[in-house]
This record gives sequence, structure tokens and C-alpha cells, in this order.
Amino acid sequence: MRKQFVALAGNIGAGKTTAAKMISQRFGFELFDEPVIDNRFLRDYYADMKRWSFTLQLEFLMKRSQHHELIHTVKKSCIQDRTLLEDPEIFAKYLHGLGHMDDRELDLYLEYFQRLNRDLHQPDKVIYLQCNDTEILGRRIRERGRVEESGISQQFLDGLGAYYRTFPQVARGKYKLEVSTLDVSKLDIRAADGKEEFLGRIEQFLDA
Repeated sequence: MRKQFVALAGNIGAGKTTAAKMISQRFGFELFDEPVIDNRFLRDYYADMKRWSFTLQLEFLMKRSQHHELIHTVKKSCIQDRTLLEDPEIFAKYLHGLGHMDDRELDLYLEYFQRLNRDLHQPDKVIYLQCNDTEILGRRIRERGRVEESGISQQFLDGLGAYYRTFPQVARGKYKLEVSTLDVSKLDIRAADGKEEFLGRIEQFLDA
């Protein structure tokens, strides 16, 4: 089987980390986790978004760019927990809209992104985990119990969700990526039957 680079996309709490681990285990893909646990600025960011939004976005940009470079060197297929494109197309623009990044910071961030991204190999396929019900997302965030995320409000998730609803079109149109959308608002991939249904649909997408 030829090497594939597959990336997951979705709002906070959509289940990307769980899905990435399942895909890695079932299909033997090398797993590239989202750089959250070792992020130097995440706790500060959730405590004071206006002060730390620009810094956090640069941190994620650097970490995910490093992932892309490593993925290019790995011989086996790879699964990435969250795409690089969600940062400029969703998070940076949303944080700017909230006033947490000013015009100069957004422009500088996008300049960094465009410079780094032009030499990076893009995913062969993107799996978008759609969940428009932010109450479900909030419950999942609370259940996983990351201290840094304890202050995430449903209002914040709603704002991100508005950007996420257009993400598949942006990924296809602007970046020419192949995207499969899976609605996980009612599909519990942690349950046995939900897991098998999810992996079955992923297998069809990977083989297409």
C-alpha cells in the first residue's frame, strides 16, 4: 500500500485524539499527536487570551510545521491529530475577530504561515469530524478533564463552530484537499458499535 498522509480536523472536543489513536492502531499509521500536552503557553493562554493568543498561535504553527517535516521523512502512512490549516483559517481569524490579536499580529502570523507552508507537503486526505452541537463538545471537554481547558465556554465553542462549518469548503477550494465529513454528534466512536462504524467509513475513504 502506498504511503498516505491523513489529517484530522474538528472543533475542540470533537474526538480527534481518540479517532487518531483508533486509526493508528487499526491501520498501522504513525501517530502524530496534537502538540497540546507539552505546549509552553496553553495554560497562560486560557488564563489571558488577549495577552497570549499570538504567542500560542506561533507555538502551534512551529510544532505542526515540524510534524509535517517529520511526516515527509517517515516511510509508513501517518495520521495527524488536527491539521495545520485550522490554525490560520479558524483559530487565528476567530481570535482576531474577538480582539485577542490585533491587525498587525494577524498579518505577521499569516506571513509566517505562508512562508512555512509553501515548502510543506500537504495531507493526501482530511477527515473532518463535524459536531455542530456545542453542548456535546462542552460535555466531552469536561469529561476528559484537561485543567487548561476548564475555562472554555460554550460561547467560545459556538464561535469556533461558525468557522468550522465552512472548513470543508475552504480546504477543498483554497487548498485543493480531499475531505471526508463525518458527523460525530450522534456517533459515539468510543462505543464498540460506533467505533466499528467509524473505522469502516474511514477504511472506505482511505481506499477511495
